[in-house]
Amino acid sequence: MISRFSARLIALGACAVLTAIACWPSSALARKDALPSQFFRLQSAVKLPGAEPDWDYLAYDRQHARLFIAHRDAGLWVFDTRKQQLIRKIAQTQGAGAALLVPVLNRGFAINEDGSITMFDLASLAPLKRVRIAADADAASYDPVSGRIAVVSSDSSKVTFVDPRSLAVVGAVALATERADGSAADGRGAILLNERDRNAVLKIDARTMKILAEWPITGCTQPTGIAYDQAAHRAFIGCRGEHPVLAIVDGDSGATIMTLPLGRGNDGVVFDPIRKRIFTTNGVDANLVIFRQDDADHYRMEQAITTRPQARTMAYDPDRQRVFSVTAEGVLDPAKPVNSGPSAFYPNGHYAGSFVVLTYAPARRRN
Repeated sequence: MISRFSARLIALGACAVLTAIACWPSSALARKDALPSQFFRLQSAVKLPGAEPDWDYLAYDRQHARLFIAHRDAGLWVFDTRKQQLIRKIAQTQGAGAALLVPVLNRGFAINEDGSITMFDLASLAPLKRVRIAADADAASYDPVSGRIAVVSSDSSKVTFVDPRSLAVVGAVALATERADGSAADGRGAILLNERDRNAVLKIDARTMKILAEWPITGCTQPTGIAYDQAAHRAFIGCRGEHPVLAIVDGDSGATIMTLPLGRGNDGVVFDPIRKRIFTTNGVDANLVIFRQDDADHYRMEQAITTRPQARTMAYDPDRQRVFSVTAEGVLDPAKPVNSGPSAFYPNGHYAGSFVVLTYAPARRRN
């Protein structure tokens, strides 16, 4: 039984606590809601049907608000971002590893791992034809100056240039690298291509189909994702090595302007020229790291958001500031081949029915 004296002490203690709380500044009481509204957070997570999922690059169509998901053996999937639902799989796209969208031609292209391209109508999503142009294919970029598609074939160390209207091969460039990775057009007739095993970036003239330069990237190992700022002539390169960084490279001289720490397992890099932000998705550390461009030579980390494991590729909607990524529930079976490059426990399988589309956008203040 509590004595009268003890009860009085408890009451006095409670009064002291209440008094202290009353004296706290309102900002401290509201601290849990004090994150700035421009900070991104998960807006939706939509599960997609299907057997064991596998995937690679994403692309976003602004005009039709559609997300294209390269679902490899399952083909190229199309997700309606307004209705938050799967629309269809585009026919003749089995093995799709990436999608390249060229709105000016009303054409989309599935880049298939067997070295073929499937051209489709961007509005109707109807497949038009599938043509094999190389021994293998990983991704592609469109150069608006030459009007050509540059298809990157990592296994065969080659970039093949293709006419986007006929899918006819117009030429190719042999590469010294054995690990060609992400590429981006600079808007002035050149393609920039990461060489993961050489820690460098190539500059290729899309008109002459000649290598213009090879630039080592200072402080960068295993360059993967890439985006380009055409106004400032800056390349933003995700470097996946032991000490992951975002490298900012001068697109004219090849000089490395600076590097900033990055999450592990980068694959996606996107630049928003309107708001001067660089978005990066990093699957091993499961984060979305966003950088701010103050000017062409000065950058800083603006925010970092927790995502989900293996959400490594991304697409971006600049109209509504939405970042899209995909992932699935993974498992590592030691009886099967293990890819220990990204991490010691990198999954080599995924559970059926666990594939999910993640949408991130700026948080909104409460009313």
